[in-house]
Amino acid sequence: MSTTYAAAYASLPDGTARDVRVTVEDGRFTAVTTGTPPEPGDHRLPGVVLPGLANAHSHAFHRALRGRTHDRGGTFWTWRQRMYAVADRLDPDGYLALARAVYAEMALAGVTAVGEFHYLHHGPGGRRSMEPNAMGHALVEAAADAGIRVTLLDACYLAGGLSVEGYAPLESTQLRFGDGDAETWALRVADLRDATDGGPAHLRVGGAIHSVRAVPRDQLSLVAEAVRTNFGGRPFAHRGGGGDAEAHAGPGRGRPLHIHLSEQPAENQACLDAHGLTPTGLLAAEGVLGPDLTAVHATHLTGEDIGLLGEHRAWACFCPTTERDLADGIGPASALRRSGARLSLGSDQHAVVDLLEEARALEMHERLDSLERGRLTPGQLLAAATAHESIGWADAGRIEVGARADLVAVRDDTVRTAGSDPAQILLSATAADVDTVVVDGRIVVQDGRHRLGDVGHLLTEAIDPLWKDV
Repeated sequence: MSTTYAAAYASLPDGTARDVRVTVEDGRFTAVTTGTPPEPGDHRLPGVVLPGLANAHSHAFHRALRGRTHDRGGTFWTWRQRMYAVADRLDPDGYLALARAVYAEMALAGVTAVGEFHYLHHGPGGRRSMEPNAMGHALVEAAADAGIRVTLLDACYLAGGLSVEGYAPLESTQLRFGDGDAETWALRVADLRDATDGGPAHLRVGGAIHSVRAVPRDQLSLVAEAVRTNFGGRPFAHRGGGGDAEAHAGPGRGRPLHIHLSEQPAENQACLDAHGLTPTGLLAAEGVLGPDLTAVHATHLTGEDIGLLGEHRAWACFCPTTERDLADGIGPASALRRSGARLSLGSDQHAVVDLLEEARALEMHERLDSLERGRLTPGQLLAAATAHESIGWADAGRIEVGARADLVAVRDDTVRTAGSDPAQILLSATAADVDTVVVDGRIVVQDGRHRLGDVGHLLTEAIDPLWKDV
């Protein structure tokens, strides 16, 4: 059975068009026409219709920190201690409740797929008393309940830090993040099944190197190799250097590989002290760079770092609301794009869950840093906000025949958006203006309400127990 949606304006691959009708069948677009008024039986969408938004970097449990970390000042490193306190309290049931609410909040904001950078693996203290992938399964179930796709970017996390003396052992909360070595990590991840090998249709499994401070140098290439050989299964082709987006093949064009990169100057200095290389230089030396790699944050880069990421056609995922919340800095988005790198966006610690705001902030931060306006065009911002390929869904993020039927209707008649040029709606709208969200042809949000009901209540129920007696 097919459904036809009609929109006064829609953002298509070649720009914003008027009077657009799209037909959906079996979760895919089967027809897209422009200049055609709605017909009887069409499902009319208000405002401006965008492709589904891709949240390429999420730590779902960080949502519990919103509004609770601003009373002591400090830095990223002091914030991290409070994050660890929350991590210590989560079990699979609590994680399911929290992630379900967080992913529903994302759906309300127009997100149709999320890349979950997952390192909260084992029990407190590193205990192996529960099923090895129980926390990951909770995230997968949560996404299904919330009606969005998820890429589980299972993160290898082996060391507690890096200094001139070398790598520190895991300690305290970090113990539940670790698997001992890259081989043991890969064996655990290999037990996960996704849409490419008989698992849930809404799931893709990828891998992540937490950071160069958390994965020793001699393990970096092992993690990358595990991801690129399908965790011991059929290899995906890979080519580094100046390859393009087709440089890795297989279902979904290979499994995505992500890493936190140069988020903090202290990370850069530690890597220089220990290895005589920047974090990006270390990845290049160990063969990790490639078109399947997403460098998250990429804030404090040298000119040579930018050139390396561009040469390898890597992705750079910026999380502007988190980077300003944690006082991380402003990354070189335009310079990376000019070098050949591709841009994506994430909400990371969820100080704000609003991909429209992340897109706008990318441009606004560039303005503050450069004293120039229009560093990134509205079309370039939308491309970053819909970059599903960064998280392994290369057939999403476009309103065109054959693509996944993801739609986000953004109202153009609210106090924020009234009078806006439809082609510039990203520069005025917020998540509060999202009216309807369709994921793989299914309506998940309608009239600004999620199918699960009161998402604020779900968030409160999930978060309050984590702060009891704290």
